[in-house]
Amino acid sequence: MTSVRQDEPVRPTQRDEVAAAGSELIGGPLGRRVLLGASWWTPARVIALVALGMFALGMVQKLPCYNGAWFFGATSQYTHACYSDIPHLYVGRGFAENLVPYFDRLPGDMQYLEYPVLTGVFMEVASWLTPHGGTMQHREQIYWLANAGMLMVCAAVIAVCVARTHRKRPWDALLVALAPAFALTATINWDLLAVALTSVAMLLWSRSRPLAAGVFIGLATAAKLYPVLLLGPLFVLCWRAGKWRSFGAVTGGAVFSWLAVNLPVMLPAWDGWQKFYTFSQERPIDFGSVWLLISQRTGNPLEYANTYATLLMIVGCGGIALLTLYAPRRPRLAQLAFLVVALFILTNKVYSPQYVLWLVPLAALARPRWRDFLVWQACEVMYFLGIWLYLAYSGSGDKHQGLPPEGYQLAIVLHLLGTLYLCALVVRDILLPDRDTVRREGADDPTGGVLDQAPDVFVLGRQHHSPRHAAPFEGAARVEWGPAGD
Repeated sequence: MTSVRQDEPVRPTQRDEVAAAGSELIGGPLGRRVLLGASWWTPARVIALVALGMFALGMVQKLPCYNGAWFFGATSQYTHACYSDIPHLYVGRGFAENLVPYFDRLPGDMQYLEYPVLTGVFMEVASWLTPHGGTMQHREQIYWLANAGMLMVCAAVIAVCVARTHRKRPWDALLVALAPAFALTATINWDLLAVALTSVAMLLWSRSRPLAAGVFIGLATAAKLYPVLLLGPLFVLCWRAGKWRSFGAVTGGAVFSWLAVNLPVMLPAWDGWQKFYTFSQERPIDFGSVWLLISQRTGNPLEYANTYATLLMIVGCGGIALLTLYAPRRPRLAQLAFLVVALFILTNKVYSPQYVLWLVPLAALARPRWRDFLVWQACEVMYFLGIWLYLAYSGSGDKHQGLPPEGYQLAIVLHLLGTLYLCALVVRDILLPDRDTVRREGADDPTGGVLDQAPDVFVLGRQHHSPRHAAPFEGAARVEWGPAGD
């Protein structure tokens, strides 16, 4: 194994054959001055610029829609794979008419904005930046550009946070910056806001600041529901390490910030505030989900899919908890965070193509291996193309231009198998920690904050490994208790 200086970041081009081969496209591996941050070109800055460049390419990919496909032809925005919710909801959710989200009732069946409060604020701020003169098409274009500019800031934040979360492996953030699915889906919806806040939370936790991390988890949950799932892995990890004070701090911070954002809307505008939650509960099975695949193949409408999805999520979370407590070495936070969010995606009633954004930063931290990451990304790109071509097929009438249902079902299977493939590798790394890319460098959990190098105080079964510099856990074959860790 190549030796690494204490102050020198790990070089993926020396540890990953795919990264080494890919670096030849830009002239070979980066030099020592860049690696050590001796020049302006520090890893975080390089990665941020790469992320911004890829984001810009993603905007260029939406150019056919910007030039008219959003407005003049429903089918062409699918055949060009450039669809975005943003311009459509500018009119459809009352922003063009200066309606106040959650407070003003919308015309039609939707009644109120069906997004969490912080995302609604983001959408409203973008509408303030949109001039109300000119044609509606021009206003929708400017609204998309305003949102894209704000989302670009979120993309840069995500890249920098991932680069700084693991101090010794900043270049793993290039997985995020160069992810093709990241660029293709970044401006479909507003998910990058929640992803950015979650990335800040992960960075703060890695710096042993649980209260601040909790505040950002709460803010992220106020923008999208999935970040609250991170509290589950934190619970079982803190249980195994006895870090109850830290878990209390992160949970308290999350509850406080979530209430601080939601109460000002919840109390005076209850009907509008609850729309997101009732809509999510009542929503039927939809695009991309395993339930749609089963329904289309069997002809069964699966009226109880919501119950099935909930039960699978509960069982899956229980399995992840047992894996955490039985594992020969305490799993890394990023590994469990990836697994629980992936479980939510796999069991959910709908899989919109931009949901891949939730997993990209977590995948880069959980398993920073280029080959496996790109295999998963290839599956996601195929699904990205598949859903738009299927919608083109469905919307082209008797012409049937696009992908028939059988082809779309294959795209769903590719998405499911790609995600399961990466999950299986993460689980293998947990069960065989000596094969974990991060731990083969001699680290324990660099993103774990207070959990890094902490001894175990509660384990199911016998533990076979202990973190470096931490007191080994002499557990019996059964459950053993120890004193609180903090």
